Amino acid sequence: MNYDKGIYTLILQLHEDAEREVGKLGILHLKKGYYTYTGSARGSGGFKRVNRHIDVLYGRNRTRRWHIDYLLPITSFRCAVVSPTDQDLECAVARRIGATYKPITGFGCTDCSCVSHLHFAERYEHLPDTVMQAHTSAGLISTMLK
Repeated sequence: MNYDKGIYTLILQLHEDAEREVGKLGILHLKKGYYTYTGSARGSGGFKRVNRHIDVLYGRNRTRRWHIDYLLPITSFRCAVVSPTDQDLECAVARRIGATYKPITGFGCTDCSCVSHLHFAERYEHLPDTVMQAHTSAGLISTMLK
């Protein structure tokens, strides 16, 4: 297995209600709280994609390529769960998170049939554990990065 590639879930905090235009999705009305975004790092750059997201969050990269790029600049990073794999399990993890937390319909899933890859939680309590469990229940060995 290649440990440089896999899937990840970012856990982000939005400190106040916000409206944000997100590409072709249009304007999203986002509530203050916590958001999980599950993505793939199985492409040529591997987990460098997570670093790229952090660069967008902190304003070091202004390119908007994916839906999450529009949300990152108005959030703060809480943690990420990363799971090395060569299997396509991103959707399975997103669905498991969506069983507990509210999906933001159409976000981050233009290339699959998922409802969403972005989920909302009002509280942080239990959120990291739920995300970690979503990864491990898909058969993944995961690490939490803070």
